[in-house]
Amino acid sequence: MPTRRSILAAIGALALLPGISRAAAAAPASLPLWPSSPPGGGGPSGDVRQNSKGAVSNIAVPKIDVFAPKAPNGTAFLIAAGGGYKRIEMQNEALPAAQWLNDRGITAFVLSYRLPAEGWKAGPLAPLQDAQRALRLIRANAVTFQINPDRLGVLGFSAGGHLFGLAATRSAFASYEPIDAADGLSARPDLAALIYPVITLKPPFDRTSTRKVLIGSHPGAALTSEWSVEDHVKAHCPPVFLVQAQDDPISDPQNTLIMQAACEKAGVPVELHRLATGGHGFGMGVQGTDTAAWPDYFATWLDKQIPPRG
Repeated sequence: MPTRRSILAAIGALALLPGISRAAAAAPASLPLWPSSPPGGGGPSGDVRQNSKGAVSNIAVPKIDVFAPKAPNGTAFLIAAGGGYKRIEMQNEALPAAQWLNDRGITAFVLSYRLPAEGWKAGPLAPLQDAQRALRLIRANAVTFQINPDRLGVLGFSAGGHLFGLAATRSAFASYEPIDAADGLSARPDLAALIYPVITLKPPFDRTSTRKVLIGSHPGAALTSEWSVEDHVKAHCPPVFLVQAQDDPISDPQNTLIMQAACEKAGVPVELHRLATGGHGFGMGVQGTDTAAWPDYFATWLDKQIPPRG
């Protein structure tokens, strides 16, 4: 597990990185999730690859990047961008989300999770292992990060929404064997915000990259159910916030309706905002479109879940 000294050293070094605004970075520390090879081993080698749109792949070392606000209010969110489990949309989704959270005094942790198709022997478990480990690692270092370990939420976009849907609904599932003291801590997020998420992998909503990468083109009913978020919603799950455009061409808009219904059936607090237009992949919203409104809805929801100090 990273020590307080190593975390503070990383924060100091990463303060000098280009491309990180001062507001977002009292500066991001980059912390590997695993002290050695991740569970199961395998995976790619070499450096992270970034395409022309700022999406990354070739994740050889899963990690969290820590974006600390100038005046932390004790709340924290772990962020997972989407990309169909084939890439991670850092520039379009994760980094703007970290900036938005920092502007509100919320500490942001951006997750670089393993992509199953990159040769990891854990297969579809690899991203969930990373998400659970990240939540535990954040809690283990709560004092260093100046956060309340009981005010730790998750914010996931698209496939990242699927990943964090699983993290929120399967928090007691042992996806890997414990390796240190951090793994004795809870992997349950206190809040879950899922933005244009993939929820179900069942027909007729089974044409997503998420389903193909995780469980293949022709999975059986049992495997499909295992990786469909709605089938794991129980009363112990955290409150859920959902956003999706009604013209989403990638994740069928039924996904958020399915999640809303599952939460209501289980008695889990849920709030869904359906935008008239916006498509898919709009991140923190596009000015001049319906999607620009959703961060305000999110801020209002957050204030209800965790009232601001004052």
